[in-house]
Amino acid sequence: MELFIRETLEKVNDTSTVRSIKSVSGGDINQSFYVETNLRPYFIKVNEKVASHFFQVEAEGLGLIKETGTIRVPEVFHYDCPDGDEKAALVMEWIEKGSSDASHSLGKSLAHMHQHTSVKYGYGKPTFVGELDQPNEWCPSWTEYYSRYRLGGQLKTGVTKGTISGLREERLRKLIDEIEGFIPEKPKASLLHGDLWGGNWMTSREGDPVLIDPSTLYGDHAFELAFTELFGGFPSNFLDQYNAYFALPDDYQDTKPIYQLFYLLVHLNIFGEMYGSQVDRILKTYVG
Repeated sequence: MELFIRETLEKVNDTSTVRSIKSVSGGDINQSFYVETNLRPYFIKVNEKVASHFFQVEAEGLGLIKETGTIRVPEVFHYDCPDGDEKAALVMEWIEKGSSDASHSLGKSLAHMHQHTSVKYGYGKPTFVGELDQPNEWCPSWTEYYSRYRLGGQLKTGVTKGTISGLREERLRKLIDEIEGFIPEKPKASLLHGDLWGGNWMTSREGDPVLIDPSTLYGDHAFELAFTELFGGFPSNFLDQYNAYFALPDDYQDTKPIYQLFYLLVHLNIFGEMYGSQVDRILKTYVG
């Protein structure tokens, strides 16, 4: 691995002495390293046997967020597009974590990021949510995109994996067919992080909120906020601060479970039946 990291650093024109390579936590999907050279410190993700666009879409997502000028993300120096089973790397800026409370800045900055919009919904290429493929296309309505590519995508995966069948499958298909009655057809198409749980944001040493590991798309900002409430990991006043700059719709509490359903389906399809009861409860509530 040390040789591969040294070869990767050459791709960013850093041939200075490598002072330290340390394995660090960075999720279950990739191997992650703190690498310090005489030039600077880096955060490097390494994987193999992944799709050629695996690191590319993450890098592009970080770039889209950076372009808004609203919230900090790590600078990307290099990413590989592997061919076959070869190792691939994503080389980024190392950001030191801080201990201050960034809740006010996080809510404000995310609200401003969501003000950057598209005329269509979805995304123009496939991405990933966790380790699962996320199919995407541009759609003229949010209901079409969410039903076809989000709920429909997880339905297809779950049927293949055997995690969605029987009454659960019947209810999910019914919900997809009736989605126009539960979520807005054409909300503002906001730029969304797309995988914003508590582990995908941090506070820098300077006290700024930082977003990491995006799975970007354009869609209803309530979809993003619903996920922040699913598993915790956000300050108690985060939503209040967000609402001060970009108010959530009056029916947010009604649509929130429909949006959380997508992420619960993802977890069901990755981790198994421990998430089945939550999925079934939402489906029963909305379609009986």
